[in-house]
Amino acid sequence: MPRLRDGTASLHIPPGSAGPDVEHGSGLVVPLEVATSYRARTRGLLGRDHVEGALLLTPASSVHTFRMRFPVDVAYLDRQLTVLAVRTMRPWRLGAPRVRSRHVLEATAGAMRLWGLRPGVRVEIRS
Repeated sequence: MPRLRDGTASLHIPPGSAGPDVEHGSGLVVPLEVATSYRARTRGLLGRDHVEGALLLTPASSVHTFRMRFPVDVAYLDRQLTVLAVRTMRPWRLGAPRVRSRHVLEATAGAMRLWGLRPGVRVEIRS
């Protein structure tokens, strides 16, 4: 994985991983915000009403949804960007830490199911 900094990038989801409702033969590209600094990771999605695409928190092994305004999907990723687990979290919840997780991906609730993100899927991040 390339060295990331706070800013924007794109999340590339491999072809064939989407659910039956979505066709993306050459893969799916999702806009991505990257939060690598302590300040950006702490702020995360707080104070927002939605997220365009997804937010990557790195390094991170757990998240919370205290003071959030909307439910989110959370995907825990290992060092190779392979999805370890996907959970939907309502506001005011504390997520359990994942031992092998090095990155956390957040998106609006329901988005990850549509994108086909599930345990075992390996994603790419491109600047």
